[in-house]
Amino acid sequence: MRVSAVVVSHGQPAELSRCLAALTPQADELVVVANLPGSVAELPEGARLLESERPRGYGANVNAGVAAATGEAIVAANPDAIALPGTVAALLAVMEARPRCGIAGPQLVYPGGEWQPSRRRFPTLLGTLVRRTPLRWIFDPKRVQRRHYLLDERPTEPVQADWMLGAFLLLRREMLAEMGGFDEGFRLYGEDIDLCYRAAKAGWERWYVPAAIVEHGYAAEIDRRFLTRRTLWHLRGMLRFVRKHPERLRALI
Repeated sequence: MRVSAVVVSHGQPAELSRCLAALTPQADELVVVANLPGSVAELPEGARLLESERPRGYGANVNAGVAAATGEAIVAANPDAIALPGTVAALLAVMEARPRCGIAGPQLVYPGGEWQPSRRRFPTLLGTLVRRTPLRWIFDPKRVQRRHYLLDERPTEPVQADWMLGAFLLLRREMLAEMGGFDEGFRLYGEDIDLCYRAAKAGWERWYVPAAIVEHGYAAEIDRRFLTRRTLWHLRGMLRFVRKHPERLRALI
């Protein structure tokens, strides 16, 4: 399968440079989508640049990149995601070996090398309230939500997943075409959960591949502060997810 990498940039030149340098030898094609016009100064030779006329949501930008790309498999990556050598090959091997694998995700680690819980269960009502409201000051999400974050599981071989963080995912074009790509109604948060959930309902598998390792900055602003723009975007995203999939309200914990 031919692999195209789509990276959405919001004007982080240093991060983008490292991300593209890591992806260049691993992908057959690079497409950079600039969400802010003029925010990309320099690209590797052969990379394509798409500039949005106005700021758009992450899903809309990825969809534009996918439409411009030619690969049967698409790496959708954030600029703060640095793929270690062999990462894309490991993800692609799992996808090619499993015809119904629509999404393959790597093991994410923080810049210092600490493991990042990127493979997670689909969200539940009470769990979301604990994680995204002041209740988290009383109930430590990492303690009471161990099942959501799968903190007691450290697989060393590929395993199936509910969903994985969208910082770096390998996506099968056939699956994206069948489902219409990312839902562009999400601004920034929730589009990865929604894509994985729709994939599951359509019979597409999602695989977590520990041998594929990506260093991810993960600013996690919404985990530290309330009442920011990103907090509101996250709230809107979760409300949209529930409107689309109201059956998740029955999954309390």
